[in-house]
Amino acid sequence: MASTASRTIGSFEVEGEIARGGMGVVYRAHQPLLERPAVLKTLRRELADDRALGERFRREAQAAASVHHENVVAVYDGFTFRGRSYIAQEFVDGEDLATAIRATERLPARIAAMIFLDIARGLEAIHAGGIVHRDLKPSNVMLTRCGRAKVADFGIALGRNGPALTQTGHAVGTPRYMSPEQLYGERVDPRSDLFAAGVVLYEMLAGRPPFAESCEEDDDALVRRIESGRFPSIRKLAPRTPRWLARLVHRCLRSRPRKRPASATVVRERLERALGESAVRERHAIVAEWMWNHDVFPKLKDETAPSPVRSRRVGPQALRAAAVAAAIGAALLSWAWALERLGVDLPLPAWAEGAKLPWEQVASRSTAFLDARVGSGVEP
Repeated sequence: MASTASRTIGSFEVEGEIARGGMGVVYRAHQPLLERPAVLKTLRRELADDRALGERFRREAQAAASVHHENVVAVYDGFTFRGRSYIAQEFVDGEDLATAIRATERLPARIAAMIFLDIARGLEAIHAGGIVHRDLKPSNVMLTRCGRAKVADFGIALGRNGPALTQTGHAVGTPRYMSPEQLYGERVDPRSDLFAAGVVLYEMLAGRPPFAESCEEDDDALVRRIESGRFPSIRKLAPRTPRWLARLVHRCLRSRPRKRPASATVVRERLERALGESAVRERHAIVAEWMWNHDVFPKLKDETAPSPVRSRRVGPQALRAAAVAAAIGAALLSWAWALERLGVDLPLPAWAEGAKLPWEQVASRSTAFLDARVGSGVEP
């Protein structure tokens, strides 16, 4: 966008327009004082005088700024410049989850579970601040080039302080990701976000939301389907989904809030137990490698993909094999030493000729061998 190439808004230098929607405009910017990239969001000029939208915009800044977590997009500032309100937030170098799903059609269960763990961690932090997001969907989940997922866009978040932006009986959100209670404008709580999270997880696994059969269907049919709580089993559309993950999906999608998981913490703990300590620790490297291999970042695919850094651990099989090798080596050395002391000169098999070497050389070679095999994490 040429007109904003050298434009300054507050303490930010605008570099160009990223996106424009029905309500707002998003710019890529740079903050010279702190030498960091940023994103500026503002309402469209023709909507700037709408008080309700202005209040909603202000609430987004306040809600997001109150949460500080690695799985939530950070808000840097909220300010007014020449009569228009702006939100300055973290620039996430990557793509949104909706783009990743479109690029790959569906995600492997292990990758989906790892991304979902980050989403659960983000929701846990949001809910701990007394906030209900109310608009969780794939386009509001950012994936960094390093494999981390971040929850974004608090535009219709509901905090513990202040009244709701809409009156009871009026639904706000994206219908295909909304819980039944949210669809009917009833009171919502964190379990409504868990319902939306379940829809997101289902879509990652199946390539489509559970209740929306097509993009063109009318909202009334969608609402009736969500209210009924009926949807195709995830293992029918994605047969390789582990049973534990399928059960988690179905629990999140229960029509009655009290039958869903009690909190995002419960979901996080279930994922951590099922994935295992190693996968939880290395999930970002694993997700990043998978996304790069599947061209989730088309604008960046000509660049060299970052090499995921993973911890090198020795598995139990490698340790057992190393112990056996050490025991065999010690037995050979003892045998050779005993023969030498007794003055017995028996021919050794070709594979044991190393036992005739001086003790120091044999020990050195054995140590080097074991260090090379165990240190590299390769089973002997």
